[in-house]
Amino acid sequence: MNLDYSNIDPVLLAGLDNAPPGLDKLTRNTVLKVRASRAAMPAPEVETDVFTTERFIPSEAGDIRLLIYEHPERTDGPGVLWIHGGGYVLGTAEDDSARLIADELRCAVVSVDYRLAPEHLFPAGVEDCFAALLWMVEHAAELRVDPDRLAVAGPSGGGGLAAGLALLNRDRGGPKLRLQLLLYPMIDNLHDTPSGQYVDHPVWNRRTSLDAWEMYLGGTPGAGASCYAAATRATDLSGLPPAYICVGSEDLFRDEDIDYARRLIHAGVPTELAVYPGLYHGGDLFVPNAPVSVRLRAGFLRALGDALSIEADHG
Repeated sequence: MNLDYSNIDPVLLAGLDNAPPGLDKLTRNTVLKVRASRAAMPAPEVETDVFTTERFIPSEAGDIRLLIYEHPERTDGPGVLWIHGGGYVLGTAEDDSARLIADELRCAVVSVDYRLAPEHLFPAGVEDCFAALLWMVEHAAELRVDPDRLAVAGPSGGGGLAAGLALLNRDRGGPKLRLQLLLYPMIDNLHDTPSGQYVDHPVWNRRTSLDAWEMYLGGTPGAGASCYAAATRATDLSGLPPAYICVGSEDLFRDEDIDYARRLIHAGVPTELAVYPGLYHGGDLFVPNAPVSVRLRAGFLRALGDALSIEADHG
């Protein structure tokens, strides 16, 4: 099936010119080239007073790089573990969304440079994220973070990792989380939904996504994939932290995200779901001033601020 592009918000159409090249041909053979192309793209200038501190923390697999985003006026309080997007195969801890959260909410945001596939297969990425979460708790005093006011957050593949981390953290008896903030999360390795059958989604299409899953999982385990990799494979969603999930109506992940929200609600997990009309995957990043993009940011900032008991003007 082909996606009807007439349903895409017209304001967002121009943003397709800003999409990283090569995503429609992302494979094991091209992933390094796509990473290089993304790195060469000019980064938009985001003017904030936020500063970053680089840290390396030990783990059984080696040191993990973290970037800590802070506003000079922040006080002791909540912390957010930010997990960048990139379909499990792309991206770095340098992330303007992490900077935005630190700027708007005046909280510490720890962005984790987790190991990427295909060089590092599941569970490398989620284990790095879990190690970073435990480090935040163990070093709460140093970070000036309240270990009882923590959230995990991320977009796309980072949202998938955040969802998997919430499950892993629950099952290992890890720290209590106030929120799992899942921005158009990549959580179904099968894409066995109506929206998942479209072949020509802009930016991130079905073929690209299935290839990324194959690289991350080291093959095609199908319905036997671990729920810590693909959260939709979980059979028990009880006892998870509250969730905020948002997705665009023109996103490949639309139906899997809506269904996951429904299942969380049925499992007794407080869940908020927002579906943004006309939005394709990552469209809010390519056209940040579009009205729908502004609403999306305001929505997740408000949800995060409320969950962490932060009073701020997110308007």
